[in-house]
Amino acid sequence: MSAENVTAAVVPVPDGTTAERPSRRHRATGLLLASPPLLLVALFVGFPIVVAVAYSLGHTGGLNATVSVIAKEQVTVSSWWQQSLGAYSSLFADERFRRDLLVTVLVSLGVTVLVLVLAWVIALYVRLSDSWVSRVLSALAVVPMFVPVVIASWAILTFYAADGFLRSVAATMGLTAPVWGYTTTAVVIGLTWTSLPFATLMVVSGVQGVPDALIEAARDAGASLPRVVLSVIAPMALVPTVIAGTFTAIGTLGSFTVPYFTGPNAPKMLGVDMSDYFTSYNLPQASVAMAVVVFVVAAGFGAVYVWANYRSAASTGRV
Repeated sequence: MSAENVTAAVVPVPDGTTAERPSRRHRATGLLLASPPLLLVALFVGFPIVVAVAYSLGHTGGLNATVSVIAKEQVTVSSWWQQSLGAYSSLFADERFRRDLLVTVLVSLGVTVLVLVLAWVIALYVRLSDSWVSRVLSALAVVPMFVPVVIASWAILTFYAADGFLRSVAATMGLTAPVWGYTTTAVVIGLTWTSLPFATLMVVSGVQGVPDALIEAARDAGASLPRVVLSVIAPMALVPTVIAGTFTAIGTLGSFTVPYFTGPNAPKMLGVDMSDYFTSYNLPQASVAMAVVVFVVAAGFGAVYVWANYRSAASTGRV
């Protein structure tokens, strides 16, 4: 049989049919592999969130019937299609909540900035110095990761309390040290301590990923150290920095243990407020409404994280 006959005997296949089958199979396989964790998150995280949001909008029946029986001062609706923002309006009409919300946001932003500054100082020193001090510093920066938050909170409280270590040492030298126990300052110190290890690991990895050739080329061109940091290192480590800052802000926003142990009675962070409203004041609907407000603020921080991931994917051609 000649080559022409062989060619003529081949049955033409529609374009894309054979090529699309493996890709469809791969997509189906990937979806199947990812479905168990997705279903788990949807069942144990997504569904309770939907129920809680419905309760904050006045739906006190169904799965919310038990908590609504023992709750005080809650807003209710009579039909499933009705929604009420009464819980949120009452919440924002409370001056204490507005103050605590402001303190929570300011503490979150302040801790995030402080953590990123410290992480960048450590990362630059480790990157630009090859001394044993830099190696010891990089190791000490992640030590708080292995200290339980409860123990760290209690240690910070006893260190900065009125009868704590700092005041005792200052008194022996005839000095007066500040009392930061049960203050917002102690909360900032504690949250910085607990958030620094993750941010340091992220920023150090981003700074270490900058090629030596780029830094040396900038120095050969006459760039000073600040110019090298601002024009070469910082842009290439921007995405890890944004990710570290986003996780720090979200973690600080919803923190409970550190503000509960070291913070003042007023103003409080919303993590402590939500617990108090639910257990002490018997106002679960107000507590859930606070959680929704915190979720919305955290979603704003999360949008920055999504932008960072999209920027990273776009720079590598994945999107």
